[in-house]
Amino acid sequence: KQWYQRRVLVCIVALCYKVQDWTLLKEHITSLCKKRGHFKLAVTKMVQRCCEMVPEIEDKERKMDLIEVLRTVTEGKIYVENERARVTRTLAAIYEKDDVPEKAAKVLQELQVETFGTMEKKEKVEFILEQMRLCFETKDYIRTQIISKKISIKYFEGADTEELKLRYYRQMIDLNLHHKEYLAVSKNYHEIYNTTSVKEEEQKWKQALQRVVLYLILAEYNNEQSDMLARIKTDTNLAKLPYYQNVLMCFDTAELLNWSILKKVYSQHLKSETGEPASPLDKEENWDVLQMRVVEHNIRVLAKYYTRISMQHFADLLHLDSKEAEKRLCEQVVKDTVTAKIDRLDGIISFTKQKDTEQILNAWSGNLNSVMDLIGNVNHLITKERMVHQVS
Repeated sequence: KQWYQRRVLVCIVALCYKVQDWTLLKEHITSLCKKRGHFKLAVTKMVQRCCEMVPEIEDKERKMDLIEVLRTVTEGKIYVENERARVTRTLAAIYEKDDVPEKAAKVLQELQVETFGTMEKKEKVEFILEQMRLCFETKDYIRTQIISKKISIKYFEGADTEELKLRYYRQMIDLNLHHKEYLAVSKNYHEIYNTTSVKEEEQKWKQALQRVVLYLILAEYNNEQSDMLARIKTDTNLAKLPYYQNVLMCFDTAELLNWSILKKVYSQHLKSETGEPASPLDKEENWDVLQMRVVEHNIRVLAKYYTRISMQHFADLLHLDSKEAEKRLCEQVVKDTVTAKIDRLDGIISFTKQKDTEQILNAWSGNLNSVMDLIGNVNHLITKERMVHQVS
């Protein structure tokens, strides 16, 4: 009975489509889906046949009408949720072709494909990537960030996922660049660099590794950035990019950097050449960011080697005026990168970390124990000498 019913429903819509009676086709689709006596599988097969008709229709208005009917009759029905998602994606593509990306993004956002139990994982990821792309193009960056979290990174560890992996990380690069999260961008490029298809082509992995290094040195210093820098510098392929290796090592050594010399040496080599993808240092604003990172690096180096230093000498070593040097130092103190105090009356900067009460008491207790041990040893030696003297 189920088999016959399935064939009957499919034949009805097929005949309506064959005679090009669109009004009758829409009426039958609506009425057949509403009848409760029909088997779910029969309705599913009928909807699937109707979905196959959509790309065959050349007239735009008729295609849109059929899509809207299918979206209406499949709404809220779990057994045809995949079909509804596919026709909705077709509708979004039509809106985008008509240069109405806002509508395309809105209709595609209605689909919560991550909850679809019968849809394959690959198709789910493709839908989510499309949602991310449309939201980004419509400048809905917050929603793009939210949607991106629906994709589990572990999925890209499987076979035949490299194309989707590259799409995902390229979209994440665009999003993170908008928010100027350079460390996240560096991580995204590192994932692209570790992709098998990229590793097989020297030009591609070189470009990816270059971006990893550049965005890593543009990122603010923290434990995560320092850890990634330590891992990247051990990459053997970095030796094939000597200028990038050298500039990375500049930020890994505890030595003062001269911004004028650094820019003069690396300004041409770190920019993209003709025919290559744009480098972050092609933009002058990113050179300003890099200069700030050099100043921050120098402040950390001075905090490591000095306990007290005059403000004027501090500013001279940073190649800044006193006011700007104080501002940069205060920023690093607020971020808890260094610990410092400024005595403005005497013009002295102190990098010694203030100890709390517990640390002071522990240090005093340790010193007291050491003194008592020394007294005990001295007492023992004096007693020993007296005994020897008495015997003799």
